[in-house]
Amino acid sequence: MPDAPKITPENNLLADLERRRAEARLGGGEKRIAKQHEKGKLTARERLDVLLDDGSFRELGTFVRHQHHGFGLEHNRPYGDGVVTGHGTINGRLVYVFSQDFTVFGGSLGLAHAHKITRLMNLAMENGAPLIGLNDSGGARIQEGVDSLGGYADIFLLNTLASGVVPQISAVMGPCAGGAVYSPAITDFVFMVQGSSYMFVTGPNVVKTVTQEDVTAEALGGAEAHATKSGVCHVVAHNDVDCLLKIRELFDFIPQNCEDPPPHAATDDLPDRADEALDTIVPANPNKPYEMREVIRLVVDDGRFFEIHADYAPNILVGFAHLGGRSVGVVANNPAVLAGVLDLSSGVKGARFVRFCDAFNIPLVVFEDVPGFLPGTDQEWRGVIRHGAKLLYAFCEATVPKITVITRKAYGGAYDVMNSKHIRGDLNFAWPTAEIAVMGPQGAVEIIYRKQIDEAEDPDATKARFIEEYKNKFANPYIAAERGYIDDVIAPRSTRRRLIDGLEMLRNKVVNNPRKKHGNIPL
Repeated sequence: MPDAPKITPENNLLADLERRRAEARLGGGEKRIAKQHEKGKLTARERLDVLLDDGSFRELGTFVRHQHHGFGLEHNRPYGDGVVTGHGTINGRLVYVFSQDFTVFGGSLGLAHAHKITRLMNLAMENGAPLIGLNDSGGARIQEGVDSLGGYADIFLLNTLASGVVPQISAVMGPCAGGAVYSPAITDFVFMVQGSSYMFVTGPNVVKTVTQEDVTAEALGGAEAHATKSGVCHVVAHNDVDCLLKIRELFDFIPQNCEDPPPHAATDDLPDRADEALDTIVPANPNKPYEMREVIRLVVDDGRFFEIHADYAPNILVGFAHLGGRSVGVVANNPAVLAGVLDLSSGVKGARFVRFCDAFNIPLVVFEDVPGFLPGTDQEWRGVIRHGAKLLYAFCEATVPKITVITRKAYGGAYDVMNSKHIRGDLNFAWPTAEIAVMGPQGAVEIIYRKQIDEAEDPDATKARFIEEYKNKFANPYIAAERGYIDDVIAPRSTRRRLIDGLEMLRNKVVNNPRKKHGNIPL
């Protein structure tokens, strides 16, 4: 067997290597890079420079090329095949990342392209590190036919197998259409960029042909549409840089994998800080709204709340924060929107977030002010029962530490759903302003005392008297506390201290669900 060639100045092997690397780094060439910049978009490699710690990226599969012939592909075989793959660090923590290169074949996915991504996904699972996908692709590479479709299916399978094992984050930073949308949809969080990214199964032209609707790509599947209407998008960014920096921020709260603890954040915010503004934040009028985000910010470390799905189902809030340096997932009814009522969209939003936190060992803190479920034919016919059951199922299933604080209303079945003691809430606190009852005073009195009110000489006065009696009995947390459903009634200003103490007490909690393959959440 002949000896391997030696590297010498004469044979220029190192020069040849550098030439090939330079060709790979150039992607589709200077003209296509310029077009990318004209659209206000970064290139695949520029995005990695922003996302990852300086100098940490190590590329894998630099010289991969497609092996297809026909349709002119045999004469066009760029290095990398339209996707840059490798690993790097975010704040010193290992992550695996792929970044699709729209300058090469429009970022379209062929077999070699798919194999690079699936290789990375397997590495992420085997080494217990998060996977980040920067999507900017025209979809399946038509010239490669079924190989392209098979490549997508390979990715979908690994997305599913990795779900709950390592965090998966998708950034849609350009087009994402057809079958390509399903990989981001399976991942844990989808980030989108205003004005330059979109997702849809069928584009505007097909929609026009089939349904006669005139719609733009932005209106059909842009960031705003998916952030406000469909709920597909979790976080909206102003531009590429903002998107990548927001992903970096997310890593302040999430762990490497399902077996590691969430990251701890140093803070100068004292655990026993008591904010007197909490004592008066709930209005005296029970029908007057207030902003639950303000409650959250007054309680958590440094007032920092990283909200998820901020523009979708805003009657419920979900997001990450720290308490005493510990990462927590926050779920809260927001009485500033629809009185904080639960509906079908809030059920889906809340359930998805609760299940992510439970999968990755992130304790849950619930702020509750809920008058019940939204009534009406639209909600019933669209499945509010089924979708509301998702949130109930998620809280019942979760085994992480779970603490609830009832700030005001906790009515009806919604009281049960919002991490009540009855569905394994570990600690359940209430403010003195809490009202825990089957329903509000007005509705309850009209049902219980209908006959007495109808027969009274002064129905209005009689009704008012019954309402006052009902309020005195149920518009407080003490009946529930007497029965042990509330662990303590606390001063609002002490909420931060009690939550931090509770999380410390629960830090070694172990609960095992019944042995089974998996449950059947009401999808």
